[in-house]
Amino acid sequence: MRRFVPVFIALALCALLSALWWPQLLAGLRYAELLRQPAPTSASLPNPLPGTRLSDTWGVARSEGRRHEGIDIFAARGTPIRASSGGLVARIGQDRLGGRTVTVTGPGGYHHYYAHLERYPALRRGDWIAAGTVVGYVGDSGNAKGTPPHLHYGVYTPLWTAVNPYPLLEKE
Repeated sequence: MRRFVPVFIALALCALLSALWWPQLLAGLRYAELLRQPAPTSASLPNPLPGTRLSDTWGVARSEGRRHEGIDIFAARGTPIRASSGGLVARIGQDRLGGRTVTVTGPGGYHHYYAHLERYPALRRGDWIAAGTVVGYVGDSGNAKGTPPHLHYGVYTPLWTAVNPYPLLEKE
């Protein structure tokens, strides 16, 4: 009987560690599946502001010698912004240019960046969301302060290279 005590303790410890690590293991498997899914292609993503007119503002000159790495979609202040892709909320918070922002990592590891938000919904970093989930509300935060309310929508590859989101979005 005494020689089974160390085995029992080892099995109990393994069971405890498995129970503690199980959520992280499942999240890792879910993330790996997300990365295996195909990246967005031409006209494959829904407009994050359904019913609004899209125009291609990609590459337009911006302050500090920059080029516009996304498109601006104008709408009334407070209009709900819907995720164009399901995935993992990778970031939610302030940044210098974008003001209030949310980044969702979607299929193929592509990052969907929503900026100049007025406010956030009840989202947290690490949340898994479906396409169409409200990720914010149209505003003018960041370097857009004082401009007409709009969403800056950007798409980035897994290595954070900007790609033009305009051709990826469905045109209504």
